[in-house]
Amino acid sequence: MFSDKQIQLLKYNLDGSRVKTRRQGNITLSYLEGYDIIDTANFIFGFGNWSYSVKTLELTSEELNQNQNRVIGYKAIVSVTVYDTKHTLSVTREDVGFGTGIAKDYTSANESAAKEAVTDALKRALRTFGNQFGNALYDKTQKNVSHNQQQLRQQPQNQPAQQQPSQNPYAPLYQLGLSVVEQNGELVVTGSTYGKQQAIKQFGFRWDAARKIWFMPIQNAA
Repeated sequence: MFSDKQIQLLKYNLDGSRVKTRRQGNITLSYLEGYDIIDTANFIFGFGNWSYSVKTLELTSEELNQNQNRVIGYKAIVSVTVYDTKHTLSVTREDVGFGTGIAKDYTSANESAAKEAVTDALKRALRTFGNQFGNALYDKTQKNVSHNQQQLRQQPQNQPAQQQPSQNPYAPLYQLGLSVVEQNGELVVTGSTYGKQQAIKQFGFRWDAARKIWFMPIQNAA
């Protein structure tokens, strides 16, 4: 049900620049952020070709810590469905996630815990689609994680935007964590563009509010 292009994107090594780390006790954990996972699903599957639903969301624990903050725990089960472009075929994945909220007031602690549980379950469900959704991080050797500036959001070879960042005219955008890809006769900026609008404009890209993308006709780029 996946196109050749989607399969190729899914097979790419995980771009190491997307990976975040945090300390948990004496262990350093590697992870992908929730917004990054959603951006990647939108890019690979298409904005209207995937969805998710929260199957269950339940309180699992509630206590006060030494600072008299409420510590709330939640468990969520999230189901992810991905469709082909014609919406005639689909595949569904499901997984469980957990979240903890800590706050003085009960409402804030519940809100944080519930949101974290849903995001965790969503990430775990999408992980079953491979490297681009963090499955590569579960291998301790991280052999499928590239730290050489490989970009998921570059097109396959022989496309105008597929150049190494050092040779690419849009290298400054790559350094901001963005990518430039060819889509239907346009160059499109992908990645989290928040706070980077001025840099993007300098390269001649325009904002399309209807499609919510930064784009440039290829003839303009040439």
